[in-house]
Amino acid sequence: MICVDEFGPLSIQPYPGKGWFPQKKPDRLPATYTRKHGVRHLFAALDLKTDKLYAHIKKTKRHQDVLQFLKVLRRRYHRSERLYIVLDNFSPHHHKKVKTWARENNVELIYTPTYASWLNRIECHFGPLRKFVFEGSNYSSHDELAKAIQAYIRWRNKNKHHEAILKEQNKIKVA
Repeated sequence: MICVDEFGPLSIQPYPGKGWFPQKKPDRLPATYTRKHGVRHLFAALDLKTDKLYAHIKKTKRHQDVLQFLKVLRRRYHRSERLYIVLDNFSPHHHKKVKTWARENNVELIYTPTYASWLNRIECHFGPLRKFVFEGSNYSSHDELAKAIQAYIRWRNKNKHHEAILKEQNKIKVA
């Protein structure tokens, strides 16, 4: 069983936090009225059996992007293994092409009830991501942000029972 969701939009802007500024003369946060760099979207998946996170960053979050991410996930498992993928009710998840692909590739899409995306187990993993990647950061580009996210996911997959991660996960209530 794999839980999938999107996180974002990710924009290049300073994020307030602890420890990244001098105590007596804090830097002012620059205005972020315009998004000169555009935004990106994080597609994330949590394999409940192995407790591993996977992620891809895309410029858009259309059904084509969802489908591409699901295809990448499908390649991680043997074709004979049926995948159960938990998704919320975001309209691209219900697109005809996504549903057709799932039927043809031994994948069952399981949708959370409307207004109950908190039932998706991946939701509690976005809190630690926010804390360890965004809090107190000021990335200069989407590439730099993407590298930080991937580094966090690699670290998290090696340290899934780390006290700091579990503390942040427990702040977000999921079923």
